[in-house]
Amino acid sequence: MLSFLLKLRTRARELFRLSEAHTMLVWSVVVGVAGALATIAFRAAISLVQLAISGDSGSFVEMARRMPWTVRIWLPAAGGLAAGFLLLIARRHADKNAHTDYMEAVTIGDGVVPVRLSFWRSVSSLFTIASGGSIGREGPMVQLAALAASLIGRFVHFDPARLRLLVACGAAAGITSAYSAPIAGAFFVTEIVLGSIAMESFGPVVVAAVVANITMREFTHYQPPYEMPAFPPVAGLEVLLFVALGLLCGAAAPQFLRMLDLSKAAFRKLPLPLPVRLALGGLVVGIISVWWPEVWGNGYSVVNSILHSPWTWTALVLVLVFKLIATAATAGSGAVGGIFTPTLFVGAAVGSLFGHGMHMLWPHATSGAFAYAMVGMGAFLAGATQAPLMAILMIFEMTLSYQVVLPLMLSCVVAYFVARAIGKTSMYEVTLHRNREEQERVRLRATQMRELIRPAETVVQPNATVQEMTRVFLEYPVKYLYVANETGAFLGVVALKDITSDLLEKRDTGSKTAADYLQPHFDVLTPDMSLGVALQHFMAFQGERLPVVESATDPKLAGVVYKTSLLDAYFRMNPTR
Repeated sequence: MLSFLLKLRTRARELFRLSEAHTMLVWSVVVGVAGALATIAFRAAISLVQLAISGDSGSFVEMARRMPWTVRIWLPAAGGLAAGFLLLIARRHADKNAHTDYMEAVTIGDGVVPVRLSFWRSVSSLFTIASGGSIGREGPMVQLAALAASLIGRFVHFDPARLRLLVACGAAAGITSAYSAPIAGAFFVTEIVLGSIAMESFGPVVVAAVVANITMREFTHYQPPYEMPAFPPVAGLEVLLFVALGLLCGAAAPQFLRMLDLSKAAFRKLPLPLPVRLALGGLVVGIISVWWPEVWGNGYSVVNSILHSPWTWTALVLVLVFKLIATAATAGSGAVGGIFTPTLFVGAAVGSLFGHGMHMLWPHATSGAFAYAMVGMGAFLAGATQAPLMAILMIFEMTLSYQVVLPLMLSCVVAYFVARAIGKTSMYEVTLHRNREEQERVRLRATQMRELIRPAETVVQPNATVQEMTRVFLEYPVKYLYVANETGAFLGVVALKDITSDLLEKRDTGSKTAADYLQPHFDVLTPDMSLGVALQHFMAFQGERLPVVESATDPKLAGVVYKTSLLDAYFRMNPTR
């Protein structure tokens, strides 16, 4: 069967004269459909479990309101307990060398997403979500879409490079299916996962996102999660208020992520089994929901209410605080799910509070609080993900309003730079890894030879005998000994081949010293030399190391630089991928 598919693919490529790029576009269509179907299946599973639990499906907040207060307490805890046992099953299928997350499979892996591990983690997430856990459902949706893409690529025997790209296409399809935002889905993958926008990869990702969106619209009754009101025109000095909102969101987003990290660290320290930890996280959500059922679920209905209904500032503060606690408890306990949607929730609440405050100070020249909530969603997302372009496009696609573009761009860009300046935090580990690599490249570009200098252990004086030099050659596997006088000034080198030639020819070496074998004209480096210039010296020198002198006027031997150290620094500064 596999050989037949390979022959069929080869014949089709020859018949239609498809290049590799054209082939990827064709397969990205298949992956777009598969990613949408995986998302539809996960949504249906949530509805079925929710229906089995409460007898109804739909808004989790409405579901919680219909339940007795005792059920609100124990149901999220029971769901967390079940999710914890399912995670234990998932751990049995974990491979040390496997990359659990699709982002790892794309950025540092070979595109292989583990099947059993991803399946059981998704089922665990299903129980957390269906029982009211305060966590996003987009995480497992995207993971399943990426898994479907990985299986398709492996079935047709794609090489690792193309398999990674196909998994990225699957992730874009999943994001698009979750938020009905194909452009933002494509830019999410290229900006966060791939790290660069190149047409060779961006084209297939866009095709997969568009096809997934069409599939969702044509074959389901799917509606976008957020119903955005018409954005009012913004002009004059009010634009500066959106800049201030960006400053606020940029400062708050790293603190939100730190809160989640602290919660995860606190839960890990508890001497409790994993299922009990997840049950404890669900219990926190359940207790809060006795008074504030709005903390159940990912917050779609609450955000829509903030955008369309008048909220008092006290109600906004309370729902924001309790939602933060519920999200920290759910995510910190180890539950599988996304924090993308909770981030949008926090951004909407912060933006709405900011709008209320500005309206109190400047009542006749400010837009409604809902406008600041809409922009706050994008700004907070940009600060948390460090992907401002994706955040701008997502809110724009949700509103389809040109009026939102100017304030949204300002807020998102300001939030991004403020978040980067305050702390090196991001919602995604791959972003942190990429930032660390960029910082290392910046540091290496300013690196000079002095940071790579190692001690020169093979140094002899001009009066060193052949016997002494032979002993050093036997101790160190080098081709040259460095000759320095009493003051440490570099005089030249002694080559191993010259001494071995005399010894093999049985010439008299009893009276010879290092001065007799000295080669005074030898290439040297200086401590203030850049990596690029030093690399040119090594390209002209067939050896593993070069001596370093203080300067041309002061030839004091400072040490040696090894070619491997230089090349390692140079390739980290200029990565190929």
